[in-house]
Amino acid sequence: MPDWVQDAIWWQVHPLGFVGAERDAVPTVSHRLPRITGWLDHLLALGCNGLALGPVFASQTHGYDTVDHLRIDPRLGDEQDVRDLVTAAHDRGVRVLLDGVFNHVGRAHPAFTDPARRHWFRWEGDRPAVFEGHDALVALDHSQPDVVAYVVEVMCHWLERGVDGWRLDAAYAVPPAFWAQVLPAVRERFPDVYVVGEVIHGDYAGIVGASTVDAVTQYELWQGLWHGIAEANLFETAHALQRHDGFLDAFAPWTFVGNHDVTRIVDQVGRPEHLPHALVVWATVGGTPAVWSGDEFGWHGIKEHRAGGDDAIRPEFPADPLSVAGGEVLALHQELIGLRRRHRWLHRARTTQLHLTNTALVYRTAADGEALVVALNLADAPAVVPASGTVLAGQATPRGRGLELPAHGWAVLSP
Repeated sequence: MPDWVQDAIWWQVHPLGFVGAERDAVPTVSHRLPRITGWLDHLLALGCNGLALGPVFASQTHGYDTVDHLRIDPRLGDEQDVRDLVTAAHDRGVRVLLDGVFNHVGRAHPAFTDPARRHWFRWEGDRPAVFEGHDALVALDHSQPDVVAYVVEVMCHWLERGVDGWRLDAAYAVPPAFWAQVLPAVRERFPDVYVVGEVIHGDYAGIVGASTVDAVTQYELWQGLWHGIAEANLFETAHALQRHDGFLDAFAPWTFVGNHDVTRIVDQVGRPEHLPHALVVWATVGGTPAVWSGDEFGWHGIKEHRAGGDDAIRPEFPADPLSVAGGEVLALHQELIGLRRRHRWLHRARTTQLHLTNTALVYRTAADGEALVVALNLADAPAVVPASGTVLAGQATPRGRGLELPAHGWAVLSP
């Protein structure tokens, strides 16, 4: 992957939700993207240096039913708005990632309404194949050279306009061989591009190798983190860390504790005093971290499987970032992201388990001859764990040959 990715920490935004436009049907252009530009200084104050945008291309509803990959959704603005946002980001040293929905398109996409391009789509008799039962999302036929050429054209079109990389939506549903045709052609023109595929489960390393993407989304770690903490079963979290180390042998995964498709992390872990534990692990393991916008404020939101079920996790943001109270959760994000920046080798770090019970976990995270020790306690009582060192974050007190963590406490140590 490009060298710059080692230092990338992303702030992920769903633009249509962020600017309150998803429910609108505007026939004329409404210049709302500048509202995101107004949050770039917040992104920097958080400690991030990458802006990962959700869908910005013309669509009919939530952005994932694209009807024109070369036109900005009029609910957000126009191409100049995107250019201005990219310029403002780059002026601050912030990279920009676009969301490419290339597994399927909306039914109003001109390719789908053009009989001459019927071969662009997969068909089941006289009916088009659709994505995961969503009738509005018709599936492209990725075996077609015309579809390969089209996706190369779209990716290069926006890279020419200054963006730095792509998230490939629903990459798990696309044959890896398709990306292996597309991405070399893109990298021939833009060798510094970063490409991450959305993959929920499966052979992560195999998909990376076969597709040539730089990374995939690390849903296994996300699951092991929140669920292990919520169930007070840190054996599950420790297992997820072991699996994560194996993936790091092949690539640096995209790591997260929240995104636009899942319940907010503060609700997932169950007890608010355990939110820091998920964030601490996320901040101290290998990979390329991403913050789902709003998580840094401790916002709540439950994902529901119904029409409008994403509304709670994709709320509108105010125009003025200073109107949002920061508080302890924001300060914790800043502290942990700052710690990660001071230890940039964490991008390649592997973990070694030192102590494990249902409610306590101590691990060493290390790379390039450097190391930190992370200690977690989920119990309602203090816990003495076999660890030592200088406390860099959190709280711990020396006790005999170990350290005492407070009830529901945690610490990051320099051994």
